[in-house]
This record gives sequence, structure tokens and C-alpha cells, in this order.
Amino acid sequence: MHRIEQRQLPVVLVGAGLPQLRGRMGNAKSYAERLFDFPEIGALAPAAAARAIEKPLHAEGVEITPEALGQILDVTRGYAYFLQAWASHTWMAANGSPIVVQDVHRAGTTAIAAMDEGFFRVRFDRCTPKEKKYLRAMAELGEGPHRSGDIAQCMAERVSSLAPTRNTLIGKGMIWSPNHGDTAFTVPMFDQFMKRIMPADSWR
Repeated sequence: MHRIEQRQLPVVLVGAGLPQLRGRMGNAKSYAERLFDFPEIGALAPAAAARAIEKPLHAEGVEITPEALGQILDVTRGYAYFLQAWASHTWMAANGSPIVVQDVHRAGTTAIAAMDEGFFRVRFDRCTPKEKKYLRAMAELGEGPHRSGDIAQCMAERVSSLAPTRNTLIGKGMIWSPNHGDTAFTVPMFDQFMKRIMPADSWR
């Protein structure tokens, strides 16, 4: 099949969520990055997230299968920046219409690399060594949310000694407290990034 003709598609801006820090992809944007160019907003409702992908494709006569669409929504959790990355890289990986789930899978490596460099790394680099260790301990425990005591135990420190670090990370928008004593990452997939950037036990 011939690769989908790459013409300029209309950009669909939908939904609004909690503002997040902007990831910078550089000045030069590929066609696919311009195609799915969202402002920096948080997670979209499922219907809005689906429309953000489907509408510009349909305007150009390009279809996406329900399985492929569902895969993008699932892996990105509807988070607008991640939708942009996965949709744009899937668009580049597709050989024709309809876009299928195999295209989404092929796009995974480049989409993750783009998010690592353009979104996660920007946030990571703003943190001090101790803050990075705190985030890595959270990642070690899983996606979360996690009890403050469990994070402290993972770091072999007291909860009280880590309170200033936790408060600073909350102030930087890296983590938040969904319930008293709980701590969670503000964006999905950050735990996976922390394991990639600080692998194995190198952080301890």
C-alpha cells in the first residue's frame, strides 16, 4: 500500500484539563507533529480524546480502526501531549488507510523516545538529585499512588526527613496528593520514564 498522502489537516483543539509544564520538541516540527499539535492541557475525556484523533483524519478521508484508536487512548490515558506524540508517530508509521493497531505498535518506540526527550526529560532536569531519588523510589513502587511511609521505606529514610523534598516536588508540579498521606505522579507513564532514566539499582 502507498503511504498515506501527507497533506495539511485541520487541527482539532478539544477539552481542557489541569495545566502542565510544556514539553519542548524543538523549533523544527515534522508534518505529523503539526498535524496533532495540541496546546499543553491535561487528560481529556475519552470521547474528546477520540475526536481529537479521528476528526482531522476523517477530514482527509483517512480512517482509523477502533482497535488502533483504543490502543492510542489506552496507552496515553487521554493525556493531550501524549495523544499528540502517539498519534503523530502512528500517522508516520502508517502505510495506508485505515490506520491499524500494528501501526500504533510500530510507532511505540519513536513515540516513547520523543516523549522522553521532549516532555519527561524537561521535567526531570528541573529536579535536584534528592528529588530525582524520591521520584525513582516512587517508580520502584509502581504507578501509584503510594503512601509516604512506603516511599520513605524504599529510600531507607524517615517520612519527616523527606517532607521538604515531597513539598518541593508538589510545588514543581511533579507529584500531587490525591488523598492525605498519598503521593502520585501528576502525569501518566512518568514511573516508566524514571526506570529508563535511572535503571536497576543505580539510584540507591
